[in-house]
Amino acid sequence: MSSSPAGSLSNTIEEVTKHHTSAVIEAYTSSGDTFLRIEKESLLAVCSWLKEEHDFVYLADIVGADRFTSDERFEVIYNLLSLKNQCRLFVKVRCDEDAPSLESVTGIWPGANWKEREVYDMFGIRFENHPDLRRMYLPEDFQYYPLRKEFPLLGVPGSIPLPNTTPDAD
Repeated sequence: MSSSPAGSLSNTIEEVTKHHTSAVIEAYTSSGDTFLRIEKESLLAVCSWLKEEHDFVYLADIVGADRFTSDERFEVIYNLLSLKNQCRLFVKVRCDEDAPSLESVTGIWPGANWKEREVYDMFGIRFENHPDLRRMYLPEDFQYYPLRKEFPLLGVPGSIPLPNTTPDAD
């Protein structure tokens, strides 16, 4: 294995493509970062393999994105770090608009718990087999997901009680 982070990452991409041929959709580099887009059905297998075989032991973040397209509207990006190899890999998975869901990676990285809950709360993407999937910032009965593109910039009037913003006169 190469001692440089770039060499380590290219080796990782080669090996993941070889071992999980049907899972890999694309691998590319942009602005100095490496991205690996995979099939959603292979998420757990690929992530577990990356952790065990290539030391991506640290899940730094999980980010949701609304691509606002008719096909595979939502994307979830896993920001993985290999501290041993000093490299970062972004794993991307897409899901459709109708009942968007992915498997939870909390069994691989327990720290994914709150990160998945935040993506669920803001985008409505469900994480199957999550130990405690509930909203973090908004009430459970709130019917909307604020980071979806169709959500109004000023919110939905009357959807949630807001505090009075008029200062009290003393």
